[in-house]
Amino acid sequence: MADTISDGKTRVHWVATIANPAAPTAAECTAGSDYTPRITPDGLKIDPTTADVDTSSLASTFDTKEVGRVSYDTELTFKRGTTPSDDLPYTTLRYGVHGYLVVRRNLDYATAFAAGQIVEVYYVACGEPANISPAANEVAKFKSPMKVTTAPGTLVTVA
Repeated sequence: MADTISDGKTRVHWVATIANPAAPTAAECTAGSDYTPRITPDGLKIDPTTADVDTSSLASTFDTKEVGRVSYDTELTFKRGTTPSDDLPYTTLRYGVHGYLVVRRNLDYATAFAAGQIVEVYYVACGEPANISPAANEVAKFKSPMKVTTAPGTLVTVA
């Protein structure tokens, strides 16, 4: 049995517009800002939660449930940069800014976006960026909370 190692196998782009989020083009994905090198190794947090729907009745002797609504707890942790281009996530992902977060997993980071690849597409609104308290032997960092505003495509094929 072989396991996929995640190191160097994730790519994250911030894209302002996508004509069809259910089938983004490679050109649209590439046109976005590549924030992958600015995200900390543990800084990509896209956690889905599925609510329970109680399907029990007054006659039930066992609690039954069905799947309900899905929501996402989304937050990215970035390294601050010393140049305007290195600090682009901090100056771009401000409160109320909307855009698409395109995430590609399990393929070498250096591989360009291409038709047929599987990506995740999240339309998000940025929350207030939060500077992380300084610590010895660490780079300066900030967190960008994001609210998923429409149902995402978590298994989308690049057109």
